[in-house]
Amino acid sequence: MIKFQDKTALITGSGTGIGKAVATRFVKEGASVIILGRRKEPLVEAAKELEEKIPQGTGATVRIFAGVDVADEAAVNGMFDALKNDNVTVDYLINNAGVSGPVTCFANSPLDEFKSTVDIHLTGTFWCSVQALKVMKEGGKIVTISTFFTEERPLEQRPYRFRSPYTASQGAKNRLAECMSWELIGRGIVSIATNPGPVHSDRIYKTVYPKAAAEFMRVSGFEELAPAEVEEAKDDLLECILSNGIDKEGVAKTAKKLANGRDIARLTGTFTNLLVKIKSIAEKVQNNTSHMIANKEFLAQSQVAESVLNLCDDKIARILNGKVIPGDRVFYPVKPHIGTTVPSVHQPDFAGKAIVFTVDGTDKVDAKRVEFLAQHVEDNGGRVACFISQTTPARVQESISSRFHSHIVDITNPKEVQRWLNTAKANIGDILGVIHVTGRLADAGKLTELDRAGWEEMVAKFITTPAVVAQTALDHYVPSGNKDPRLFKDRTGSIMVIGPDLPVGRKVSGTRRAQVEVFRGALRPFTTTVNQELGDVLKSKIRMFTVLPGSVTGAEPDDQKIADAIDFLVSKDAALSSEVIFCVDESR
Repeated sequence: MIKFQDKTALITGSGTGIGKAVATRFVKEGASVIILGRRKEPLVEAAKELEEKIPQGTGATVRIFAGVDVADEAAVNGMFDALKNDNVTVDYLINNAGVSGPVTCFANSPLDEFKSTVDIHLTGTFWCSVQALKVMKEGGKIVTISTFFTEERPLEQRPYRFRSPYTASQGAKNRLAECMSWELIGRGIVSIATNPGPVHSDRIYKTVYPKAAAEFMRVSGFEELAPAEVEEAKDDLLECILSNGIDKEGVAKTAKKLANGRDIARLTGTFTNLLVKIKSIAEKVQNNTSHMIANKEFLAQSQVAESVLNLCDDKIARILNGKVIPGDRVFYPVKPHIGTTVPSVHQPDFAGKAIVFTVDGTDKVDAKRVEFLAQHVEDNGGRVACFISQTTPARVQESISSRFHSHIVDITNPKEVQRWLNTAKANIGDILGVIHVTGRLADAGKLTELDRAGWEEMVAKFITTPAVVAQTALDHYVPSGNKDPRLFKDRTGSIMVIGPDLPVGRKVSGTRRAQVEVFRGALRPFTTTVNQELGDVLKSKIRMFTVLPGSVTGAEPDDQKIADAIDFLVSKDAALSSEVIFCVDESR
């Protein structure tokens, strides 16, 4: 029996890899497929292969949309408008498109690449889903392919070092799939996410693992190469890794290109040794991951495709609506990263030190929180500076500014944030901690009814702006640490992100909770990933903490508990803690 005859599936990122495998399975089951991606050539080649697999008599077709980057609003809008004009009904949307993103320590991750990774993985998933509603009817399915490198079990995170924008966007994407199930239930549309775990793919073998291995080498330097020199050479060198060895001529060309007066033969030898080491580490990472799986086998792309089609089955989809199907075939043991009660510390002494608050407030509740926490610091001998976002409502700005030393700042601009941090250090003392307050999530109805600008404003507020502040704080604590990561060793400093809050009230809807969790879901894996790099890789004593106020019961948050978290944040014990995320109002 041909299961999906007379149905249509749209698969993003489907010219190669998992997306192409999913399209192939749909075609074999009689479905018409719509494939899309940024590059035309692989789509054309994939379409030829798919058309040869169409069962006779099904009437199935293959349609291409080339040049469609899922992060490109106009391209996505145009594609779905064209489908609507042609009276096409999309029965299955498979959100598959993704990129590796920068594979480097967060301190060295270019913020524009951080944002573009989030744009593709998270915003691309969101906007394709929203636009697909134009051509979906009751019974439609949205299946989002995500990763197992985010939280799945209670109180567990799965940090993925060197992949901070990837883990942030994937964590949010899992929660977005849950949120859409709440928001689309009235339209009869199902939303499910699946985390298949490690999958055989060129991206892992040729890109992610070798780049991660190269980052290990950059952090420490290699032989006579400084970290900056490893950084300069690594992209060219990684192109020299072949399936059966190393491209020696390519290594020699790289040495000649980067010699800068050095002995080319000696540099060629050093680069060869570096590449052998990178290749060895990459293979070790792959082998270690496989040993976390019972049968020691990564999934084949065809197996992922099979699971996706199973999730599109009407009966299964109804059972699993709103679920995130985890890749728990991977036994990935981790330390506990999430706590409730903050470890107690002696009465804090902030004397002679400064705490900087960066504030992206939403309403008067946020203003009162900042005022309470700032007063706590001053009451314990510290000095406070508040840098308030330009987008914060005027009444919130005025409330904070009337009581504490404040400036209105573009906190999305790292250069401006750095300038103000330097000013604060010069005027009020060494900065003991940088505390970013995201503000609460304003009630915006349904996320799936937001326009693109409204969605991007939320992503900036709760994901990319905290990343800007955190990275700028790291650069303040360790100047030039991004260029020479060896400078991080034993350095101290504290960063905290506060928010967004869970909603308050006795009758909070599941939809409202799910909306907030989209953005909390980004901050949790982001925080654990950054801390794994800071501690395990860079050997620093700098820590980044996240406090997520509010309770699932809808109780009012207690700002004193956040103050207690600040006391712990700046204590010597903080650098020893594996718990870096605190849900201070929860008792679970």
